[in-house]
Amino acid sequence: MPPVKPMLAKSVAKIPPGMHYEAKWDGFRAIVFRDGGQVELGSRTGKTLTRYFPELVEALRERLPERCVVDGEIVIVREGRLDFDALTERIHPADSRVRMLAETTPASFVAFDLLALNDESLLSVPLTDRRALLELALSETTAPVHLAPATTDRELAEQWFEQYEGAGLDGVIAKPLDLRYRQDERAMFKIKHERTADVVVAGYRLHKSGPVVGSLLLGLYDAGGTLQHVGVCAAFPMKRRAELVEELEPLRMEDVEEHPWAAWSDEAAHETARLPGAPSRWSAKKDFSWVPLRPEWVAEVAYDHMENGVRFRHTARFRRWRPDRTPESCTYAQLEEPVNYDLTEILGH
Repeated sequence: MPPVKPMLAKSVAKIPPGMHYEAKWDGFRAIVFRDGGQVELGSRTGKTLTRYFPELVEALRERLPERCVVDGEIVIVREGRLDFDALTERIHPADSRVRMLAETTPASFVAFDLLALNDESLLSVPLTDRRALLELALSETTAPVHLAPATTDRELAEQWFEQYEGAGLDGVIAKPLDLRYRQDERAMFKIKHERTADVVVAGYRLHKSGPVVGSLLLGLYDAGGTLQHVGVCAAFPMKRRAELVEELEPLRMEDVEEHPWAAWSDEAAHETARLPGAPSRWSAKKDFSWVPLRPEWVAEVAYDHMENGVRFRHTARFRRWRPDRTPESCTYAQLEEPVNYDLTEILGH
């Protein structure tokens, strides 16, 4: 019975040998519960996602075994790539809008683990046996419910790691073959793409614990010479957070009106520009205020991939200051673009 907390993964640098490998999907993690006509979609936090994906509820009712619990990912595919933005639009309070989006941008479900079947819990069953049961249960499934491709061939997994990024996937997941399902534990391994970029540091947010840096606000110049907000980097030791406040003090601006992101508090401005503090249904009560800095310092950061080519999909990781670079040289042109790969080729295996 829900809630069930999903098993998690810890980051490693390379694909480990001798394991079960899958693509790492960039969507909403979901545990699906089906009991006859009842279908429930549980999120990673345990909250329900059911009302936001009515088209999936019907599809899962038709394609899953009559009584089961399945772990997987909710994704939206547009033009052969995963579209995370379209997915986040589903988390909307208006039922009419959710149903409209269900028709115009329908979601898919990619299943990669089986936690229960009929009256039997499979949490203590080894992964290889759970996978065999999942393949049998979904042997005749059709879109929009898919069985995640998997292999024990490390060379093939390395090939997936290189190719699948072009379809918007995140990397590769590696699972020990005898792994039992361990809720809320980082028992799997994730190998993600990492690249570096030189970015403009144009502000910072304070840490929730006090007057130290919580995250740096990062920018890149577009082809028109406008500084666009592309994300944040935030993983600093507490001592370093305090040091950054002092280091950045000479750049601090008392008046945000002179800053390239001066319109950040105007909700309408976010429709035409990428600014910090965009309203979010995920964190409506969060304080998005920030300290503006003169956009004069450049930092090198590591990132996994870009979302829609315009911003970092996840929090970037600070590497070093780049006093040898000018802010104006920090443009989108420096970013690597993965070779396109049609996601339908993956889901069609």
